[in-house]
Amino acid sequence: MFKLSRIHHISIICSDYAVSKHFYTVILSLEIVREVYREARQSYKLDLMVGDQYQIELFSFPHPPARPSKPEALGLRHLAFEVDDVAATVKYLEQQGVVVEPIRIDEFTGKQFTFFTDPDGLPLELVEK
Repeated sequence: MFKLSRIHHISIICSDYAVSKHFYTVILSLEIVREVYREARQSYKLDLMVGDQYQIELFSFPHPPARPSKPEALGLRHLAFEVDDVAATVKYLEQQGVVVEPIRIDEFTGKQFTFFTDPDGLPLELVEK
């Protein structure tokens, strides 16, 4: 019998590497762990640290196929980030030009949450700590 111990990383393929790198590192303030260009694949790979637990791998590939990303599409629904203050984070994101949905209250936890998207329309969520 095996036991999964934690999520190791999450991989995201972007359409415009420079735009997505700016979004994740400047707007979302994720720390760069490592950035490499893989010549054979014509692909950048940017490893990003989220807090001190999880890592996001941001990839670029020439001409990646589109994927449905509406929250109710089959497959991975969204990526959620925990924050101390949802309202303050929303205010900051809106000042950066990011469109954020109205803040809602989770009916089961009573905590605030909301959604926004990355430059490629990937649904991202903010969840109150």
